[in-house]
Amino acid sequence: MVSYVNVFLYGVGGIVVAGIALLVAFQERLVYVPVLPGLTKSYPITPARLRLSYEDVWLRSSDGVRLHAWFIKLFPDCTDIAHRLEMVRIMIQRLQCNVFMLSYRGYGASDGYPSQHGITKDAQAALDHLVQRTDIDTSRIVVFGRSLGGAVGAVLTKNNPEKVAALILENTFTSIMDMAGVLLPFLKWFIGGSGSKTPKVLNFVVRSPWSTIDIIGQIKQPILFLSGLQDEMVPPVHMQMLYAKAAAHNRPCTFVEFPNGMHMDTWLAGGDHYWRTVQLFLEQNVPQNRDDASSNQGNDAEAR
Repeated sequence: MVSYVNVFLYGVGGIVVAGIALLVAFQERLVYVPVLPGLTKSYPITPARLRLSYEDVWLRSSDGVRLHAWFIKLFPDCTDIAHRLEMVRIMIQRLQCNVFMLSYRGYGASDGYPSQHGITKDAQAALDHLVQRTDIDTSRIVVFGRSLGGAVGAVLTKNNPEKVAALILENTFTSIMDMAGVLLPFLKWFIGGSGSKTPKVLNFVVRSPWSTIDIIGQIKQPILFLSGLQDEMVPPVHMQMLYAKAAAHNRPCTFVEFPNGMHMDTWLAGGDHYWRTVQLFLEQNVPQNRDDASSNQGNDAEAR
């Protein structure tokens, strides 16, 4: 009997060790997905194909990595839609704003390989580019981020209180450590975020922790939380925890739930309510200057 128990324990231990080894070796492939399954790294559709007026922008991150971005301009006659640009088209029309979309290193046409340290530099390079532009109102830059983009956007907003007017988070996780336990349940005994009640002895192996829960309370700007309750990737409780942490330190916070929203389609499932929510948040927290009212030009930087 003892021998069978030993074999069982060794077997379980071996599985755990193997799982942890795989996590250490391939964690970046779990966190960063530059190419969706079935698609190529190149852009199958550009804003021009969708009749969106845009500018190709090439940047250099502070460590020299060459980055690509789209600055999509407010243009009332855009009609066609596809993939992520469908949301951008509607965002431009409903919110009357410009949209700056950055491809992190390793994504799209940008060079390099993704990492938390590198992507933080990439987001900063994008913001620094925006504040130097003369064709936008740089006092009204709003950072929008979904999922990983929310983690990136939170860091960018915290680091730039004078450059970012507000932050919008959609279906964002508390940390990669917490998400490890969601994706691979056995890891929750070894890896976890700062809210874990027991010591997490393997947190040190996580190279991209993206601990948004530790950042969110340090943000001074207004924050809008958009949570899809049918999110199949990030448990909605993550957004609730982020809001609770932010609200305890940051009074101008708004939390809105969308009962039918999934991870990527909350904006679609939310319909008119979604866009009215965002519009009201911007009107209350990022008001348009009177001198600029006739031009109707807003600015929105999207982290993705």
